[in-house]
Amino acid sequence: MKLLQRIGYGILETLGIIFYLHPYSNNILKRTIKTPKLYFYDTGLVTYLTKWSSPETLESGANSGAVLENYAVSEVYKSYYNDAKTPFIYYYRDKEPNEIDLIIETDGELLPIEIKKTASPSSELVRVFKVLDKPSIKRGKGAVLCMKEELSAFSEQNLIIPIRLI
Repeated sequence: MKLLQRIGYGILETLGIIFYLHPYSNNILKRTIKTPKLYFYDTGLVTYLTKWSSPETLESGANSGAVLENYAVSEVYKSYYNDAKTPFIYYYRDKEPNEIDLIIETDGELLPIEIKKTASPSSELVRVFKVLDKPSIKRGKGAVLCMKEELSAFSEQNLIIPIRLI
């Protein structure tokens, strides 16, 4: 059965329907989870397959945050491909409750991003970024992608970005 699932997922990946986001790990961050996360390129297909009949049903559903995360990650991924660039994009999760939804590796820096379905994000959301604050890791600006209307910041190092801007 697992072989059939892998074959099926391989076909979906080859057809450009799904992609895997692999975990970020290096020798310094040893306690990371190694399982990749599966995302769809088209969140419209996700809503069709899950039989959500309207935007209101999706927005009030228990999985609305997961669909928003899928949308944001896929849009970031597609923006790299549309610019003919290879995306060095990962996620982070360790054996403790630390998770970063998206890490973009660019120009020798790691840019951590949290994705939340809220219009009023708290600064607690960026606390997890501290797992990247190691002497041998150069961390760039972090961000929370959310439903807030205007661009703002928690600090000089951590931004609040409306999801509509991606």
